[in-house]
Amino acid sequence: MAELDAAHRDKLPKSKFAEPDKRAYPIEDKPHARNAKARAAQAVKAGRMSKAEAGKIDRKADKVLGKD
Repeated sequence: MAELDAAHRDKLPKSKFAEPDKRAYPIEDKPHARNAKARAAQAVKAGRMSKAEAGKIDRKADKVLGKD
């Protein structure tokens, strides 16, 4: 996955995040989109996130991945 340091992450617009209000799950490119899907699935399994929230992240990541 491409490196995303703090300075670059801070410069990303909200539209490049699957959860823009929290600036969480960056989906600026395909590797980050795949990672966002994986982390959301882990959060659901651990009980930290609902399936509906993960579904929203998956849909946004799928657009970046060209699966929409």
